[in-house]
Amino acid sequence: MTTIDILGIDIAKDVFQLHGADRRGRAVFKRRVMREQLLGVVGGLEPCTVAIEACNGAFCWARKFEELGHKVRFVAPRYVKPFVRGQKNDGNDAEAICTAVRQPHIPLVPRKTLEQQDIQALHRARQRLVNHRTATVCQIRGLLLDRGFAFGKSITRARKMIPEILNDRTNELSEMARDTIAELWDLMCDLDRRIISFDKKINDVFKNSATCQRIAKIKGVGPKTATAIVAAIGDGKEFRNGRHLAAWLGLVPRQQSSGDKRTMLSISKRGSQHLRTLLVHGARAVVRTAPNRNDQLNAWVNDLRERRGYNRATVAVANKNARFEPSLERMAFRFSLWAVLRSGEPYRAAA
Repeated sequence: MTTIDILGIDIAKDVFQLHGADRRGRAVFKRRVMREQLLGVVGGLEPCTVAIEACNGAFCWARKFEELGHKVRFVAPRYVKPFVRGQKNDGNDAEAICTAVRQPHIPLVPRKTLEQQDIQALHRARQRLVNHRTATVCQIRGLLLDRGFAFGKSITRARKMIPEILNDRTNELSEMARDTIAELWDLMCDLDRRIISFDKKINDVFKNSATCQRIAKIKGVGPKTATAIVAAIGDGKEFRNGRHLAAWLGLVPRQQSSGDKRTMLSISKRGSQHLRTLLVHGARAVVRTAPNRNDQLNAWVNDLRERRGYNRATVAVANKNARFEPSLERMAFRFSLWAVLRSGEPYRAAA
């Protein structure tokens, strides 16, 4: 059999499709195997590059394939879809994965270690609870508004007003409605307790990670953002530079350009929504406090805020935190998130 250069694997729950191609891109191996057969089949092949879509179970399988002597590369599903030929089936999907990985311009997905996956699981579980809490507060607010009680959207205001309404026996709230809202309030308090528990676990990860603490020196980056960044991109070696990282995070403008006409639209919002949200929230704190400071970074933020508005300035700060690199002309921001991860050196800002 001709030597396999790249082996594309369409990962599923029970049935896996394999497509092997030689250095010229010709198909030399096609096979459909069950889950319990996969390691035996892949282990019987000569060491090659295994291409996998970045999906559930991909990093677990990658570690097993690497133990068998193979090199594993991950590609995002959105870059695989354009290479699917004909109808949608497992065979064509595996061939498309193999073809996509061969393209030099296709960005690869950063690999994740067990530690990174553990940290990411903490963030995802916490975010799930936060979403449930938000939904619960909105439902309580809606039920109370239907009975004539209105208060602001802030969750802090909700924590203050809901107990007062429930404890006021002189208002027009019926006993059945009071009991119903009390149960929802109890659920919200339980969610608060669970979220605080996850916060403590994330803070423990932050305190025990030197990399996270280096990242947190950047203005607008706290424990949650630092741990989420390490969980998502590791040491940053998968990115050529800081601009590449900013584009991967979806913090750069979308383009709709043709000829000499360049049209820049809103940010692309690619990549991890959770990570981008954390960076933007941190940048919002930087923009909010900038008028009270007079160093070089905050002078730039204030000028941008006056020219482009609060929201654009916020996204610009988040983008700069991710991508800015050292330059001889302007040493105000010596390192970005990418540079701190890539070099292992501490963040150094302007004096």
